[in-house]
Amino acid sequence: MQRTIQNELDDIRNHGLLRSTRLISGRQAARVTCNGSEVLLLCSNNYLGLADHPALAAASIEAIQRYGTSSGASRLVSGTMELHERLESAVASFKMSEAALVFNSGHAANTGIIPALVGRGDVVFSDRLNHASIVDGILLSGARLVRYPHNDYETLASLMEKHAKGRSLVVTDGVFSMDGDIALLDELVTLKQRHGALLMVDDAHGSGVLGERGRGSAELLGVGSDVDIQMGTFGKALGSFGAYVAVSLELRDLLINRARSFIFSTSLPPSVLAASLAAVELVQTPEGDGLREKLSANTCFFRNSLAEAGFRIPDGSTQIVPIVIGSAATTMQFSEALLADGIFAQGIRPPTVPAGTSRLRFTLMATHTHSDLAGAVERICHVGRHLGVV
Repeated sequence: MQRTIQNELDDIRNHGLLRSTRLISGRQAARVTCNGSEVLLLCSNNYLGLADHPALAAASIEAIQRYGTSSGASRLVSGTMELHERLESAVASFKMSEAALVFNSGHAANTGIIPALVGRGDVVFSDRLNHASIVDGILLSGARLVRYPHNDYETLASLMEKHAKGRSLVVTDGVFSMDGDIALLDELVTLKQRHGALLMVDDAHGSGVLGERGRGSAELLGVGSDVDIQMGTFGKALGSFGAYVAVSLELRDLLINRARSFIFSTSLPPSVLAASLAAVELVQTPEGDGLREKLSANTCFFRNSLAEAGFRIPDGSTQIVPIVIGSAATTMQFSEALLADGIFAQGIRPPTVPAGTSRLRFTLMATHTHSDLAGAVERICHVGRHLGVV
């Protein structure tokens, strides 16, 4: 009998993996109205709280009034708008690279960049915990995919000795989105130099947050000039939307000519470009420094408090703080109980994470107060004890 769509949905539901959306009213802030009730938001990537910052809103409104609401077409059809050029210049300066190129999203960036750099006869070495968009980009490229165990660079070294042929690309998340730990980019730089490979870092969760000036994981580890391709997004710590890649002038020219997600998409509208530009400028000011300091303090308090309470938390130091539970069903019970108690924290299940590692993924914001987080820890511990998780 032919398998119906309803059969597929029933199968997903029976495995405890059915997903649905929740309605948020108003702005993305530390507290939001979710399905009609005010809750503390602990699952947003708005790490610095810039999504409702007055400077970004003012820049966006001014851009609409001056440039309108759309770019009209792809940049190779109707031309690059002045705001595209200004934003790319600002990103290149921020990341200390020769050039930058803006994409419509992080997924569009990874599925455009990777196939533009490698193809059949080439090989890509990818961390097993890399984001799905990286995997999608590799599969689209036709290059050989060789996965290495998470942050296991000794194994990676032997795999590079064994499999490297044609053009080699090593690609990794800077901050791993479901575990909150950081790639050791200094070790990856050593390997890429030894084997003549390109090194690409997806720093979606590090941009604006890590490093002395918020330039990301490469700045934190002192290897910014040695990473060939630094990809990041504007839709997380930078409070806007879209993505960028910081590269050499030569690689930028190649991407303009080969990256299909850039060539065949209507480009980002003026309002989004202007908000992103304002964010890039803001994170390099004393205000940006202060927001990073507050985020770091919130992260340290929250992470340490949950660890001391006995929760199973992977090693890490970033604003992404997961509690690994294991069972998908228990994870969703935990999430629903917290929501009923005024805390919005998403349960993360396969295929986003490996089977048996379902988790609650908490994310901290600079705009959370100490009182917010202390109350949240108390309620998380209460629910955790009730469910036998801690």
